[in-house]
Amino acid sequence: MHDTDGTQSRRFGLPTATALVMGNIIGGGIFLLPASVAPFGTVSLLAFGVLTIGAIALALVFGRLTERFPRTGGPYVYAREAFGDFAGFLSAWSYWTMTWVSNAALAVAGVGYVHVLTGGSGSMASDLTVALLLLWLPALANLAGTRWVGAVQMVSTVLKFIPLLFVAIVGLFFFDPSNLGSFTEGGSSWSGSLTASAAILLYSYVGVESAAMSAGEVRDPERNVGRASVLGTIGAAVVYLLGTLSVFGTVAHDKLVKSSAPFSDAVDAMFGGEWGGTLIAFAAVVSIVGALNGWTLMSAQAPYAAAQDGLFPAAFAKKRRGVPTAGVLAAAVLATVLTVINYTSGVAGVFEILVLITTFSATVPYLLATAAQVYFLLRGRRDKVQPARLTRDLVLALGGFGFSFWLVAGAGYAAVYQGVLFLFAGVIVYVWMAARRPADATASAEAGESAEVAEAVEAAEPAEKERVA
Repeated sequence: MHDTDGTQSRRFGLPTATALVMGNIIGGGIFLLPASVAPFGTVSLLAFGVLTIGAIALALVFGRLTERFPRTGGPYVYAREAFGDFAGFLSAWSYWTMTWVSNAALAVAGVGYVHVLTGGSGSMASDLTVALLLLWLPALANLAGTRWVGAVQMVSTVLKFIPLLFVAIVGLFFFDPSNLGSFTEGGSSWSGSLTASAAILLYSYVGVESAAMSAGEVRDPERNVGRASVLGTIGAAVVYLLGTLSVFGTVAHDKLVKSSAPFSDAVDAMFGGEWGGTLIAFAAVVSIVGALNGWTLMSAQAPYAAAQDGLFPAAFAKKRRGVPTAGVLAAAVLATVLTVINYTSGVAGVFEILVLITTFSATVPYLLATAAQVYFLLRGRRDKVQPARLTRDLVLALGGFGFSFWLVAGAGYAAVYQGVLFLFAGVIVYVWMAARRPADATASAEAGESAEVAEAVEAAEPAEKERVA
């Protein structure tokens, strides 16, 4: 695999691609999830199960799409191939926005867990320093090349999953049904509680597209991207479901709903003492570093693919050691600016608004990608497709679209409002890039489209040829 600078990079195998998916899905949020959904009762476990089915359907759709287009860019590539440059740009713009804002949020969250490890609270200057270290150490690993990205991802995934699996599995031996509370809490109906808990859990599976987004860096992407997406999603689901169930069964419900560290409380309940907080804080820091490592790579992939098509500045299209360096640096700098604003500006609400934007921005590429799969299936020649496979793929695509639409609905009015405004702000960037595209590039693209039409006509049946003509 040769980069734009002529150097050779190493591609991800199936284990590393799977670790990338798992590491990006599970960041720091898992350590608070049991307490977040406890007020709704154990119906939240059912919500997790429903969401897992939707996430696996989405993973399968990404695998099928990668078989068609095994290129870096994932959802951006699919949207552009199906609906043209503008849809592709909106997908890339939304995804790029989501990644660097999320990285800033992850870094800020990581500071709190570092405090638990160090046993105290720091000053604003020390907190900012820690947050910036959490941002830039993964960025440096990315700049060192895909070999380092893969190594950090594998190590961090193993280190964070050992404590999580420990709690998830060992906790079952300390399980006390009396700790669970009722199926629904607060007098709500089970359907209302299911929807409310699902709204909190919806974004637990953002990251399922990670292998597809990095398809160009995965060995044999036609086979391995789909496998890594499904295996990574299932692995994350096992940890989510077993971990939440174990915490529910080891921590009394009235204490759990008020807990700020449910996994730590679970370890303390199982073995006594207070060492559980240190163990889980360590796992959380490692988890956040691993997620930042993976998301830093993701932040460069969509701009890289878009830049190759002239929809982002050309600098984003250059790779070194398998990594788009301009994209990594741009995301790290923007996340740094946002982190500094969070700690120093004193402007209330700016950080929260940008985090709201990410909750909507994450859904736009999913909606466009699943819609693209439906488009490809309906446009395909049905006489050349096995009916059973067509039906299966169409059901999966519609299921993935429904799951993505549910993500939009679960984002809330504020997130959708802020996210749409930021999405539309990208339109002027698209106009600027479209105006700067050389005339010969536009002519070449049009010629390519004409060639595709000619090939389609040539491949059609005689009756279809006459209709197309």
